[in-house]
Amino acid sequence: MATDSWAQAVDEQEAAAESISNLQINEKEDQPKAEANGTKTEGNEEKTEDNDKEDKAAQSLLNKLIRSNLVNTTNQVEVLQRDPNSPLYSVKSFEELRLKPQLLQGVYAMGFNRPSKIQETALPMMLAEPPQNLIAQSQSGTGKTAAFVLAMLSHVDPEKKWPQCLCVSPTYELALQTGKVIEQMGKFYPEVQLMYAIRGNKLERGIRLKEQIVIGTPGTVLDWCQKLKFIDPKQIKVFVLDEADVMIATQGHQDQSIRIQRMLPKTCQMLLFSATFEDTVWNFAKRIVPDPNIIKLKREEETLDTIKQYYVICNSKEEKFQALCNIYGAITIAQAMIFCHTRKTAGWLAGELSKEGHQVALLSGEMQVEQRAAVIERFRDGKEKVLVTTNVCARGIDVEQVSVVINFDLPVDRDGNPDNETYLHRIGRTGRFGKRGLAINMVDSRLSMNILNRIQEHFNKKIEKLDTDDLDEIEKIAN
Repeated sequence: MATDSWAQAVDEQEAAAESISNLQINEKEDQPKAEANGTKTEGNEEKTEDNDKEDKAAQSLLNKLIRSNLVNTTNQVEVLQRDPNSPLYSVKSFEELRLKPQLLQGVYAMGFNRPSKIQETALPMMLAEPPQNLIAQSQSGTGKTAAFVLAMLSHVDPEKKWPQCLCVSPTYELALQTGKVIEQMGKFYPEVQLMYAIRGNKLERGIRLKEQIVIGTPGTVLDWCQKLKFIDPKQIKVFVLDEADVMIATQGHQDQSIRIQRMLPKTCQMLLFSATFEDTVWNFAKRIVPDPNIIKLKREEETLDTIKQYYVICNSKEEKFQALCNIYGAITIAQAMIFCHTRKTAGWLAGELSKEGHQVALLSGEMQVEQRAAVIERFRDGKEKVLVTTNVCARGIDVEQVSVVINFDLPVDRDGNPDNETYLHRIGRTGRFGKRGLAINMVDSRLSMNILNRIQEHFNKKIEKLDTDDLDEIEKIAN
């Protein structure tokens, strides 16, 4: 592919992002001053990707944008009940939940045929009478948003024209994504209305909301409850706090969420969700949710067992590029992801590969989340065969056709030590879906050889030097 055609592909990627980026109204003013918004300044391209690591809100939004259906998971669900003597119910069909017909219609219209793993256990708890509080751990793609949306829609009394369910999300964009699920699931339930509590949504002073469900960010929701009196918190029946781990990473949000919770009646059902549960998240969750049931979805461990690992010795960036071209010349590769340490290197490499005729997509941290999602979708659809990226793509992005991962630069932390977790996440983009995978590491100095040796020791897995004799074997894996 010529350079100008690569530029044309980039234009197409940006054009594809346009349809998603209609999300932008006044979200910028809805963020606290100290909050990172996932978009980095372009001034210092030499920043290492360790400094460029995604903020959690951007990563969560990216996962929502690129996942069109549920992740097929064999993960196990662990349940800790508030009352261990109480019977534990789970369901295998949505009919068992005795939903209102218009909600069941909405569920099926969204493409849900049967409950996901977490929905099987969480929905009976969330829909129970009397209401039960819940803390749930689940990753993106497990169906947890649809689960708590269904709970909110089920608990609403459509005859009562005031807010009854309150959902708090850490950012404007994440609130909008949840709102989209509410609108889809409630499509056949027009009596129930939704309002967005975001700063871009200016209301006249003195009014009282008539919408039964309110979703928004903590600062605006708190203002609407406390200062502006748009919402009577004593009338709230269900309070959902989504993405708790993202929430506490944002300055001010933790305190605002606790202040909202304290205004709610003791009978209000409290539902809290988080992808991770470090001690800080647990402590926050326990302050928000009294006497909870707890559901954990065990994350499948990423493994190196199905991935063949090699290294190639070079002396410079240019030699690494030549080695890359030699590999491409010797074997057929279905799709590959190439990881670089800096944006500058990633940009240079993408340009050089495009000059050699490769269909290249470029992904890095300064791009808007919606642009990144559009780039990933194009790569997933096979429009580009090579994805050059920094660590923004190291986690959670599954593309079945990726057969080869190339570490153009080995991952290191701020102190120059091996970043073993990032290495695992990077090469874990291949060898997925029960297939064999291939990882090739570029080594260009004694220092990077030392890094590679320490990675080998950490995982107790031998990484072999790539020789011409290995080409037949890697051809079988890569194609």
